[in-house]
Amino acid sequence: MSSPAVYDHVFPPDDAGYPPGVYRVVGVTDGSVTLLRVADGDGRRVATGETLTVERDAFAAFTPAPNPDGSRSFEAVADAGYWSVRAFVRQLRARPLRSGPAIAAVLFGIGGDRFLDLPAPAFTVLVLAGSLALAALGSGRL
Repeated sequence: MSSPAVYDHVFPPDDAGYPPGVYRVVGVTDGSVTLLRVADGDGRRVATGETLTVERDAFAAFTPAPNPDGSRSFEAVADAGYWSVRAFVRQLRARPLRSGPAIAAVLFGIGGDRFLDLPAPAFTVLVLAGSLALAALGSGRL
């Protein structure tokens, strides 16, 4: 691999003494290539912050590797989703005086046409405004 580009993924040569894993090209100059280790020797994603700079001649011994970001297991994705939802709900529960009206706006926007005869865009605006308020509250921005 002689012409690296930023975001390429490579394996180091086995005999070079670098920690095993997948490296992402994060910088290229005329004389060197800077790499960030993004996966361990088994191809599992890691966030080590380890960087190394190699000469362009030494980089020729590296071999192309697949992007490790696509190798996350279903359990890892489900776990991250669980914790995200849990944090979101906790943020809403911490501000009930703000969350209550936002939830009410969304619910009334969805089913309020059964109780009031308003133009359809009014219900759309309620759903949109309530959803945006919930997103801001759940993310801790309000």
